[in-house]
Amino acid sequence: MAIYIILTVFIFICCLLLGVSVLAQNPKGGGLSQTFGGAGTQIMGARKTADFLEKATWTLAIALCTLSIFSAFSIPRGGNVETGIRTELTVDESIMPRLPQMPFPDMD
Repeated sequence: MAIYIILTVFIFICCLLLGVSVLAQNPKGGGLSQTFGGAGTQIMGARKTADFLEKATWTLAIALCTLSIFSAFSIPRGGNVETGIRTELTVDESIMPRLPQMPFPDMD
């Protein structure tokens, strides 16, 4: 159960970071490097910023797919976790009394 919660938190964080990395890119090549008035060009270079964002996007997308697959296997199922035996529901007779049997007509 705890692993499922941890994976869910990682998936949520990965989704947020993936959204930020996609929104920071500009389809025409400007993106993050042009956002700060060219300051990114002087420090890292415009091409390096675009390469970093593209690699980050692919890495986060692969991580999201991997985490989703692992979380599918760790979803808590119904029943007893230790033994894998499902508990069955029983109807309490005092709450739901038995109904009388319907007589079946003879088919002779």
